[in-house]
Amino acid sequence: MFSLEGKVALVTGGSRGLGRADALALARAGADVVITDILLESDESESAEKYGGLAQVMKSRGVVYTEQTAAEIEKLNRRSAAYKMDVTDRDQVKEVMANVKEKFGRIDILVNNAAALDHVAKVENQSDELWERDLRINLTGAFNCSKAVWPYMVEQQWGRIVNMASVAGTMGGFGQASYSSTKAGVIGLTKSLALEGARHNITANAIVPGIIGTEAWKSGNQKMNERMIARTAFRRPGEPEDIAHAIVFLVSEEAGYITGIELNVSGGIELFTF
Repeated sequence: MFSLEGKVALVTGGSRGLGRADALALARAGADVVITDILLESDESESAEKYGGLAQVMKSRGVVYTEQTAAEIEKLNRRSAAYKMDVTDRDQVKEVMANVKEKFGRIDILVNNAAALDHVAKVENQSDELWERDLRINLTGAFNCSKAVWPYMVEQQWGRIVNMASVAGTMGGFGQASYSSTKAGVIGLTKSLALEGARHNITANAIVPGIIGTEAWKSGNQKMNERMIARTAFRRPGEPEDIAHAIVFLVSEEAGYITGIELNVSGGIELFTF
């Protein structure tokens, strides 16, 4: 079950964390996997500064595994490639997608994982510039990538799109107005894609992660992290692989009659825990 043999997947924001785990899990299930990110290990052409504080921190710490992940996938006897791609740059997105289609022959699976989550401030202190940035990356970025692969999926009459939402989008987040709003928007986008894609055998679903122990989360405020863990039914964070396994199911043939859903992979944080 859940074999992805013969499928080609593309994961955005795959340099670390959820994106990296998703890419590896898809490859283990049999798919060829293309990884895109704003950061590549070998790319020294420009600073990470333009992409925000979190990107700068991860780059400075060497927490960038885009090309390494592609190499690991090839060791699994799957085809892979790593591309530098900014999801807010429509021309670049179209160019990368066309390149992947030409090189790999098809694009069956799109995982819209790229996101910015480093804008934390109460509403009165939210930066107008970062609000607009988060809209461009988290919501418009998912739209750009979905729109770019759509003709390929329609042509082959088969496709799977998985958008990464968040419990911040379903529950709200204190000090996370921009992040929460964009992640709620991603759910609306997912449902529209599901409605339009159904006649072409394209499914679209949203994963709603809770507290996941990624590099970014571990670098956060320890006291706040402990408070968030206490909100979960399991009293522990999830692992990136918990998200990845859910994605493998949603993009498989076995999930072909599932579309337009919000799948909580959240350890029960949305439950009334005490």
